[in-house]
Amino acid sequence: MAAENGEIFELEGFGAAGYAGDRPVVLTRTDTIAMPHGSELMMLPGRSPMIYDVAADRFETLSRNPFAPDEKIFPVAVFNSPGYVNRHFCAYTCEKNAGTLPLFSYGAVGFGKNGFRSAALQVDTEPRQDLRLMPQKKIVRGVGRLRKKYPDNRLMRHLETCALQYGCPAGKNFFLQRYEAPLPTSRVCNARCLGCISLQPDPGLCACQDRIAFTPTATEIFQVGLEHISHVPRAVVSFGQGCEGEPLTAYDVIRPAIEMIRHATDKGTINLNTNASMPGHVKNLCKTGLDSMRVSMNSVRKKIYTAYFRPASYGWEDVCRSIDTAREQGRFVAINYLNCPGVTDAQKEVDALFDFVRDHDINMIQWRNLNYDPRAYIAAMEAVEPGGPPMGMARLIDAMTKAFPSLVHGYFNPYLGGE
Repeated sequence: MAAENGEIFELEGFGAAGYAGDRPVVLTRTDTIAMPHGSELMMLPGRSPMIYDVAADRFETLSRNPFAPDEKIFPVAVFNSPGYVNRHFCAYTCEKNAGTLPLFSYGAVGFGKNGFRSAALQVDTEPRQDLRLMPQKKIVRGVGRLRKKYPDNRLMRHLETCALQYGCPAGKNFFLQRYEAPLPTSRVCNARCLGCISLQPDPGLCACQDRIAFTPTATEIFQVGLEHISHVPRAVVSFGQGCEGEPLTAYDVIRPAIEMIRHATDKGTINLNTNASMPGHVKNLCKTGLDSMRVSMNSVRKKIYTAYFRPASYGWEDVCRSIDTAREQGRFVAINYLNCPGVTDAQKEVDALFDFVRDHDINMIQWRNLNYDPRAYIAAMEAVEPGGPPMGMARLIDAMTKAFPSLVHGYFNPYLGGE
């Protein structure tokens, strides 16, 4: 629980609860893990926590501390570190006119004998975004070095802001010369996602960062990409970042940039994070030298996908056609699967996911937590197409693993070359 001043405390005699869809569950040691390093605890204003009353053997909603009735209390959620997917989200009820929560994921969390415990699963062990491995002094040194080497590259300057002002792990990794480097390019998008983190028309929500304000030239993109690939073992460079729109709308600069990189080197993995809205562009990029494509989707059901992404100039069929095109070209395709317990593991979604992976020969699922108010999201999606009872995220991932032995499960874009 949290007090009105934000102080977090344990409410003795009561059990922690979580939600999957509209069903509360008791959090136990077996279905939780020690809260991952780098995770953040959040007090949820305008909401009351749901708890499990051990003595009465029932769930209850509390608005005030039972041991100090004058004190108002609030639920506490966890924003888990990268590489972990929520099994349950925070159990709470909304007060009148509570508004929509900010654009984070809200995992269920409790307190055990040795500290906080998250209702989460680890899906990727790579320390790519472990902040303990990103010393600020080295990042600043990297920024200074590349300012001297590329004084006129606007994309480099943009990434400096990402790394130093917004604390973007991808931006930090670029200046640290490790793992995956970002190549943001697009100022616009052809979707209007409910949870867009770079442009938010909903007056009740705030975008987490500013969208890139210019379109870099192919040469600027080439310089960033080649700089990273030339100095980083197992390097990945990716178009499509949180600080931009849809990269396929910047096709006219992306394609020549890939050509320039591939003319200079055959090393590294060139990846595209995308909504896969333009099959023709995808085909041409694959022929140019694109190695992999990660397609963002909240659901593999057309109605649910459309309700969240709200496409402006494309449809679900274009997404499927782009995926099939990339696979026909022999490219690695992952889906950036935005998860919310109660929707993702609902029976209709599970059935559709099995069919989708089989029909489109998907290589990988990146299990990502959806950054949106979970109760508002579930209400909106259920109004479009009810999904049925949830089977549980752990059971879903286990079932997928058994059904598709070659399917990769993880969180990060993989390097696809040899050692």
